Amino acid sequence: MTSATATYAKEDLTPPSRLLLLAEGRALWETGAGIAMWPLLLQLTPRGDGHPVLVLPGLVAGDGSTLLLRRYLCSRGYDAHGWGQGRNFGPRDGVEQGMVELLKKLHDESGQKVSIIGWSLGGVYARMLASSYSHMIRDVITLGSPFSGSPRATNAWRVYEGVSGQSSHDPRRMKFVQPTPPVPTTSIFSRTDGVVAWRCSIEKTGPQSENIEVIASHLGLGAHPAVLYAVADRLAQPEGQWKPFNRGVLGPLVYPDPDRDA
Repeated sequence: MTSATATYAKEDLTPPSRLLLLAEGRALWETGAGIAMWPLLLQLTPRGDGHPVLVLPGLVAGDGSTLLLRRYLCSRGYDAHGWGQGRNFGPRDGVEQGMVELLKKLHDESGQKVSIIGWSLGGVYARMLASSYSHMIRDVITLGSPFSGSPRATNAWRVYEGVSGQSSHDPRRMKFVQPTPPVPTTSIFSRTDGVVAWRCSIEKTGPQSENIEVIASHLGLGAHPAVLYAVADRLAQPEGQWKPFNRGVLGPLVYPDPDRDA
């Protein structure tokens, strides 16, 4: 497949099926599994170095949706923060500036670069921030984020347009979102995502960029034990010493090969 054909194929993507959308109810089970496996995860994952981590929520979600993830990161020794802007109703007036101000505050107060984790639309914001403020950002991790392909290859584009008052087709912003950020970048995605077409979350792999596949719902990504483990593993890498994720012996069961049929 040529690069031009690959681009066309991504632009021609359709949203996940109704069956996958209905299967999003798995998120309750995945959250329960994350809580149940908390003690084991604490034993398996390394402690962090205390650097600040900014966690950005998905569409129509707020900091409550990322509470478990942030508490887990704090238990691993990170200084984890929510975005503090209520529910995420899209890039309305003041939202983007608010994120920039918070990023600068965390960077200045800690004297360290900030890791950013973005769930769904939050990951789109994270990539946009990294394109302009890479000097303050240590790495970017996205969870089921639609940063490429058709803007309507999700089951949430109508919701986005309704709550944001903006078109889902936004080339002005996407020109900052689609290129691989100039910092270590990890895209965590699921082929059984019922909200975002998984191919819209595929990053071009490179010297400091990668994809990690999990078997999860979209709404459960922030609490799924496989995601919690992968996020902690990525954040624990010493600054300037990034290496690709090691799927380990359980890879096919927990972390399938993200490059198959991509």
